Amino acid sequence: MLRITNISKTFNPGTVNAKTALSHVSLHLEKGDFVSIIGANGAGKSTLFGAIAGSFFTDEGSIFLDGEDITLEPDHKRAKVMGRLFQDPQLGTAPSMSITENLALASGRGGWMSRVTKKDIQDFRERLSMLNMGLEDNMNLPVGLLSGGQRQAVTLLMATFTTPKLLLLDEHTAALDPATAEKVLEITERIVRENSITCLMVTHNMQTALDLGNRTIMMDAGRIIYETQGEERKHMNVSDLLVLFHKNSGKELDTDRILLS
Repeated sequence: MLRITNISKTFNPGTVNAKTALSHVSLHLEKGDFVSIIGANGAGKSTLFGAIAGSFFTDEGSIFLDGEDITLEPDHKRAKVMGRLFQDPQLGTAPSMSITENLALASGRGGWMSRVTKKDIQDFRERLSMLNMGLEDNMNLPVGLLSGGQRQAVTLLMATFTTPKLLLLDEHTAALDPATAEKVLEITERIVRENSITCLMVTHNMQTALDLGNRTIMMDAGRIIYETQGEERKHMNVSDLLVLFHKNSGKELDTDRILLS
């Protein structure tokens, strides 16, 4: 479904500020895979997402999505078949527009309210009610007035309104308080599972990396250094991950921003 082969990326090459962010990364996802990615700051997690989404072109290697070579495809074309959420809840929505208008944009109805039918409104209301946040009763509220958790939930609905071929979740709960983060993760898991969405999720929470999805990947210094799935992953705990990180990277994991439980 997603096939990444030997991609590398160096920013500012040939200068004193040269930084190799990805180094010969290869990754293959089958349809319906839900893969969590962990690693310290600078490991290359978000850079990998940028390469997949087309934020920049890689220096080498190839990226295929659903059998199509997208290695040199611009980001706006990839965005038609990919959904992406960021750490900042303010990204991904139009803050001055209402919840209804944002959902209209995501649904491809252009955001022009004259084109939104009563059937559309009912559809939006039903989708919002599934979030259990009371947003279905405040559909005319500007998105900019929502809490961070509410806004991420709306962004998730928008990113999956038309089922994407691939969903990229870039630490989308990192800026939320623990209780809200847990609720957004529950919504995420349900939407991904019910729609059989192929998903890559960067997380700063190591327990979440083991609890959600079917595969967990560790990154360090722009490389994938370990992957676990199946029975091994099922019986693994956070302490096991820390030991494996040390074994495969030769160093201790910097846990300044990483939650261990």
